[in-house]
Amino acid sequence: MNVLIFGATGMVGQGVLREALLDPGVALVQTIGRTSTGVQHPKLREIVRADLSHFDASDLCNFDASFYCVGVTSSGTSEADYDRITCGLTMAAASPLARLNPNMVFIFVSAVGADSTEKGSIMWARIKGKTENALQRLPFKAVYVFRPAGIQPIHGEQSKTKSYRIGYSVMKPLLTPLRRLFPNYFLTTEEIGRAMLNIAKHGAPKTILLTPDIRAAAQ
Repeated sequence: MNVLIFGATGMVGQGVLREALLDPGVALVQTIGRTSTGVQHPKLREIVRADLSHFDASDLCNFDASFYCVGVTSSGTSEADYDRITCGLTMAAASPLARLNPNMVFIFVSAVGADSTEKGSIMWARIKGKTENALQRLPFKAVYVFRPAGIQPIHGEQSKTKSYRIGYSVMKPLLTPLRRLFPNYFLTTEEIGRAMLNIAKHGAPKTILLTPDIRAAAQ
């Protein structure tokens, strides 16, 4: 299986990249992003682009699965900018992928609380829901949406957002106990990566997956 990862330098993307490189069923892992992952591996091919709104067809062909892990905090971000990054850039990648890889499985990392009606009062939830809906209309083999809640990095993954890094550093001693006490609200980065790979290979009974569904898919 050949897989394509967007956002491999973010916390979730780092976890997904690690699991894809470890999986013996994956022959090629290609990442596309603005910066290098810094990872060296014989299965890894990196494409670094300053502009993620346009792609060469040669960068997007011959993939079985794509894992879209790009995300930005809505705090301090205008609705126009959040829409451009969350929906605009996602669709700029997904639309040509669907055309070039009709048998592809596309997995989008959203968030718990995303608003599929696109009419709610919470800006980020509306735009996440809008993006999910737009992806579901593309002619992929299948589109799956992950809506995780709390996420625990367990192999050194770090968020690119400074405030998140500080928060995770403060909360680190509590994350494992919290995950055990509230298993329906916390996932590890490893579980998210394993779930993506398993679903890419075998599918899932539903297209929108919450924390318990993602954990089950990771088994």
